[in-house]
Amino acid sequence: MLPLLAGAAFALGGCASLDERQAGIMAATTVAVPAAWSTSGLALPAAAPTPAMLAAWWRQFGDARLERLIDAALANAPDARGAQARLRRARAMRGLAEANLYPSLGASVGATRSRSDGKSQTLYSAGFDARWEPSIFGGLRDALDAAEADAASAEADLESTRASLSAEVALEYVTLRASQQRLAIVRANVESQAETLQISEWREMAGLVTRLDVEQARANLEQSRASLPGLEVARAEAEHRLAVLTGQPPGSLSGALREPGPLPAPPDEIATGIPADALRQRPDVRAAEFALRAEIARVAQTEAERYPSLTLNGSFGWRAFSLSALGGGSSLAHSLAASLAATLFDAGRIESRVAAQDAVREQAFVAWEKSLLVALEDVENAMSAYVNGRERIDARRRAAEAAAAAASLAGAQYQAGLVDFQRVLESERARLSAQDGLISAEADAITAVIRLYKALGGGWTPIENTASTEHSPS
Repeated sequence: MLPLLAGAAFALGGCASLDERQAGIMAATTVAVPAAWSTSGLALPAAAPTPAMLAAWWRQFGDARLERLIDAALANAPDARGAQARLRRARAMRGLAEANLYPSLGASVGATRSRSDGKSQTLYSAGFDARWEPSIFGGLRDALDAAEADAASAEADLESTRASLSAEVALEYVTLRASQQRLAIVRANVESQAETLQISEWREMAGLVTRLDVEQARANLEQSRASLPGLEVARAEAEHRLAVLTGQPPGSLSGALREPGPLPAPPDEIATGIPADALRQRPDVRAAEFALRAEIARVAQTEAERYPSLTLNGSFGWRAFSLSALGGGSSLAHSLAASLAATLFDAGRIESRVAAQDAVREQAFVAWEKSLLVALEDVENAMSAYVNGRERIDARRRAAEAAAAAASLAGAQYQAGLVDFQRVLESERARLSAQDGLISAEADAITAVIRLYKALGGGWTPIENTASTEHSPS
């Protein structure tokens, strides 16, 4: 009887896999993945980027300081350590769910002293107890499927956290370097405007201009000086944020990052591949997919409550009134038992739990669909910003060169008395604006590159020592 029931348990439990149950639901998505990017006509390479290129994309910038910051963040950031802890917990829960498929075996020894009719005697016992609940209708194995999907989702979450960290560090680093560049431009213009103020004062003393020119020059100078604190705040905030991202207190990087440096130099071309490549590479999409798989398995696990459950119990041991007799054939005792339990009436409790879990599954399905759409949107936006950003840089560079030449010419003509001071003020303001605009355009272009690499699914490597998702019995 017991072997027959055990065989039925294994056969019924393995009749439907998680992949078979989810196939219909996953195919029901209304998200149509395009065959190519709509921005692909803007001269971006369509070849698929290699995994190595995406895994550590920041190394293509050739900035050793940026590489060290990202390496430190991936190793020490609180977000990364928290994601690692969640992964360890998910893997432990997977191990627990797998253990529930197997029998439990215990051992015990004891001695019971009793007194009857004025006589005392001691009963000694030793033996083993076993209990097993075969997954006849797949409930326990559905729980394992859900736990495995949870572990895979937690692993993908860790990979997504690492990708986000690398991109965030790179973005803050660009903000830091851009702030330093803008500070340098404003300080250079302050020096130039101070010289203009001095020239206007000399010309006033010579009776060539009125006090109006002097006060206008002073106002222009002080307005430029007033922009320095705001830029310094932006620089300090980026520096502090980088310290926190690398797991250090704010201010820890002041010495290392105080010296101004150039903006990172991104590659001239980025291989974008096709939309399907990005969706396969994106860890957040895979995390949403595994979360959906887990909820599909939990629906099946809840539905299994409708069917009977089988429990097998057995014991094997010895009982005797003396230690010397314990272990002999006459003291041998054993028992085997099987029980089958089923719910006959519960006022719709199981049905309600199934309906509730199915609603959770639907939420996970919607979240998965949303992750697909967001991933496609991220890439399209980043590609557009990257392609158009390069054209913007070229225009800004020409404008900065022209504004610098105009300011120099206006200053020379003012000293010669050929133009009024208003022309000098306008040219100096135009030069400062054009130079600041060029730095902003360069920073925006690098930011677009960073966002594009992240959108394509870059910035992470597979987690080492990942436990297999295979399990037995099946």
